[in-house]
Amino acid sequence: MQNKPKYNFFKNWGYAFSGLLTAIKTESSFRLELFCSIFIIAGILYIDTSLTNKLILLITGILVLIVELLNSAVENVVDLCTKEIHPLAKNAKDLGSTAVMFTIGLHMVCWVFIIIL
Repeated sequence: MQNKPKYNFFKNWGYAFSGLLTAIKTESSFRLELFCSIFIIAGILYIDTSLTNKLILLITGILVLIVELLNSAVENVVDLCTKEIHPLAKNAKDLGSTAVMFTIGLHMVCWVFIIIL
């Protein structure tokens, strides 16, 4: 049995940065959402609302990126396990996409409520 490697902050940070670069290079949805986040951040800075509301918009915007990364991870694992079209593989990918859709919907609802109220 192989020993678990010791925790190394800098190595783990490197793995995370490598994952970010991989997502930027290979995941078109992540690139699009990252590009949109530039305008979202500008909008957050521009609107006249409380700091709490701005934080809600920022957090839900970042949540979209996080869920997209998790969805991409699920899709990569499914693709690693099988190249066949299998109902469970389709379900896993569809469920990940649904999580992204719900997160984007949550972010949009927050914008609507903050702008209207």
